[in-house]
Amino acid sequence: MADKGKILITGATGFVGSALCNTLIQNELSVVGVSRGKTTQPWHVLGPSLSVDADWSALLSNVSVVIHCAALVHQMRCGDNVSQDDYLRINTEGTLKLARDAVAGGVKRFIYLSSVKVNGEFSQVDKPFSTSNEHIPADPYGFSKYQAETQLLQLARETGLEVVIIRPPLVYGKGVKANFLSMVKWVKMRLPLPFSRVNALRSLVYIDNLVDLIVVCCTHPNANGRVFMVSDDHDVTLPDLLSEIADAMGKRCFLFPIPMFFLKMVLSIIGLGSVAQRLLNPLQVDISETKQYLDWVPPVSFSDAISITVKNI
Repeated sequence: MADKGKILITGATGFVGSALCNTLIQNELSVVGVSRGKTTQPWHVLGPSLSVDADWSALLSNVSVVIHCAALVHQMRCGDNVSQDDYLRINTEGTLKLARDAVAGGVKRFIYLSSVKVNGEFSQVDKPFSTSNEHIPADPYGFSKYQAETQLLQLARETGLEVVIIRPPLVYGKGVKANFLSMVKWVKMRLPLPFSRVNALRSLVYIDNLVDLIVVCCTHPNANGRVFMVSDDHDVTLPDLLSEIADAMGKRCFLFPIPMFFLKMVLSIIGLGSVAQRLLNPLQVDISETKQYLDWVPPVSFSDAISITVKNI
C-alpha cells in the first residue's frame, strides 16, 4: 500500500474473505480480518454484527482501506425465510454504518464486494451485463446490494471517501460449495446428466482472479468511484463446464439430451426450480471496462482454475 496503512477485511472467515486475507498477508501487508466466526489465525478479530448500531471505530484505527466482503446471503438449500427488511438492515444499513465509521476514522478507500445480482438473475442471449445496464435485481438480496451501492456512491460524493464496487458472478475455487461442488460430485460419480442441450453461456470467476482484482483496486487510481464487473473472461455452457471438470479428473462426462422445457419442468417439480434458473439460463458479464480502466486481465486461465479447484475438492 502506498501509505502503509492497515487493510480491514470484513467476512474474513468466508470463502472470499479468507482467500483475500491470505493473499494480502503473503504480500507482507498489515491485515485486520474481521468476522463473527472463530479462527486461530493471528490476523483475525471478532467484530460487531452488521447493523446501524455497530461501532467500528476501534477496529478502524490506522486503517487506510476497508474491503467489505461480509453480507447476509440467500440460502437456497434451506429455503429463504429472511425478510426483505432483514436484507436491507444488514446489507444496506449495516454497510452504510461501516462506511460512515470509516469516514470518521480517516479511511481512504472503501471496496465493496457487491453481486451481479444487482443487474438481474440472468442476462439476455449475447447481451452480457455491464455497469451501464438497467439495474433489475430479482430478489431481496440483490435489491439490498443495489441499495448499498447507491448509498455508498452518494456517501463518496458527500465526504470524499474513495468507493470502489465489484460485482462478481458465481465464485469458485478451493473450498467451493453449493452448485459448483454438486457438479463436481455428479461428474465424480459418473452420473448420466441430462444437460447436453443446454447452450446458455455463463460467466464465472475463479477465487484467485477475484482476489487479484480486489488487490489491484486497493491502490489503482482509476478504480476510485467506479463499478467493475469481473469474470474469468471465458464464458462457458453447462456441458462445457462439466466436460472441463471431467477432464481435470481424468474422467469421461456422460451427457444426454432431453427437451429443455421438460428438463425445466422436472427440476421445478422436484423443488429445484431456482437451481434450474441458475444452471439453464444465460448469465454473462462484460469485463471490457474493468480491463480498460485497470489494465487488468485475469491472471489464472479458466482451464488451470478448474484443474486447481477440482484437485482441491
